[in-house]
Amino acid sequence: MHPTARLLLALALSTVSSTTSLADVRLPKVFGDHMVLQQGKPIRVFGWADPGEEVSVALNGQTARAVGSAEGRFRVDLPAMRADGKAHALTVTGVNTITLQDVLLGEVWLCSGQSNMEWNMGGTLNSQEEIAAAEHPGIRLFNVPGHISSPTPNEDAPGTWQLCSPGSVAGFSAVGFFYGRRLHAETGVPIGLIGTNWGGTRIEPWTPPVGFDQVPELSDYRASLREVDPATTEGHAKHERHLAEVEAWLAGARQQLAAGKRYGDPPRVDNQPKGGATTIYNGMVHGLAPFSVRGAIWYQGESNAGDGLRYADLKRALVRGWRSVFEDEALSFYWVQLANFQNPSEAPAGGGWGPVREGQRLALDLPHTGMATIIDIGQANDIHPRNKQDVGERLARWALRDHYGQPDLVPCGPLYAGQSVEGAKVRVRFSQVGSGLMIGKKAGLTPTEEDPAGSLGRFAIAGADKQWHWAEARIDGDTVLVWSEAVPAPVAVRYAYESNPVGAKLYNREGLPASPFRTDRW
Repeated sequence: MHPTARLLLALALSTVSSTTSLADVRLPKVFGDHMVLQQGKPIRVFGWADPGEEVSVALNGQTARAVGSAEGRFRVDLPAMRADGKAHALTVTGVNTITLQDVLLGEVWLCSGQSNMEWNMGGTLNSQEEIAAAEHPGIRLFNVPGHISSPTPNEDAPGTWQLCSPGSVAGFSAVGFFYGRRLHAETGVPIGLIGTNWGGTRIEPWTPPVGFDQVPELSDYRASLREVDPATTEGHAKHERHLAEVEAWLAGARQQLAAGKRYGDPPRVDNQPKGGATTIYNGMVHGLAPFSVRGAIWYQGESNAGDGLRYADLKRALVRGWRSVFEDEALSFYWVQLANFQNPSEAPAGGGWGPVREGQRLALDLPHTGMATIIDIGQANDIHPRNKQDVGERLARWALRDHYGQPDLVPCGPLYAGQSVEGAKVRVRFSQVGSGLMIGKKAGLTPTEEDPAGSLGRFAIAGADKQWHWAEARIDGDTVLVWSEAVPAPVAVRYAYESNPVGAKLYNREGLPASPFRTDRW
């Protein structure tokens, strides 16, 4: 938004709707009673204050001071603190004083994505029992309500911190809750979960501009973003049109106010860049940053299924972008690989959701990332599988290994690590083998069981002619041998490379399924 438009809006809104003095110190809504502050990292407290206004922030015997900037913002960084099991008061003092009560030190995680992350507790397996048992005062929930898209960054994100209880958890992300519940049970420290989700959304709107800037392969998005930059001629013209709309709205709002009538919402301008890129970040994430957090969990990709392997670049942009805005290059980022869905394909070359799952796997080249594979707990007839318990538990394994004192925990199922051709067979190697490979079977919420009578399905093999054939496969130590009489000189293997790979039964003995993969790059 043009700076003049922003000023007019601020003046209008303060005139017709605000009773707060312009001199009052204010905090974003992510700061509130019952909140959790991230332990072990600098605690960033930020908000609004008049230019030159002195602001002090006190917590747990520590105090820091700042002065309001020319833009009317302030920020302090308190030193890192450890979780101590105590309820603290956070005090912010300028010309007024804000005191937040029941503030805990612990672990804070962002929970974001499209509908499968937004899916609340009321729609899960055993929902009534799970909700009734969700009395966890050491878990705190902050949910960004509604679906907010904006062409420019919103400085605040709505929401309220709540203690986790049957009443508050029912509408919260089920994956987020089951993730946080496992962490709380294992660590005993307070867990803060910040949910910001929107069903049916692509990944690009969640990505800040700085994320696209860090992935050269996404130059088309960077060019699109520049088109609406007010520094460009076209972008400036769009913002000037928006300014005129704001001025007209302001005049009408004043007339309605004088007549005692309710004024309408300020205008929005349709100047969104390619695919709505950045617009949901603007509305539902920007106002949270740079709040200190441990990391993020992410469940999204169905709406980007057509992007296939390019999803790896889109994921890299999202992760790097969030790390930039949250000022933490080591921010942990764990995501869910898409579940099995739709009818199985009989084409050995695969397709459907196979390529986008491969894109999700390839993005694991980013440090401090992890992925939960769930091709064994989806539903062919429902894009929203009800088993969210296993999703949260599998994501939590990454955090438990990386942050919470369980370095030997196997975080996921086998991941493709390489291949070698041995005559007419291909030997496939894996990482995350754990205590060994097995043929497994999974039903509902029960743990995975070994299936001694089962066989490895959904392996395909091809030669230099790039013609794919279903293959036989068997476990050989920590590797899998793959072959087909139809392919005497194999060069590549694919596994579970389709939307619903029924019969894909490769697991490690920790009960975690192998990720789908392809060894070719044709």
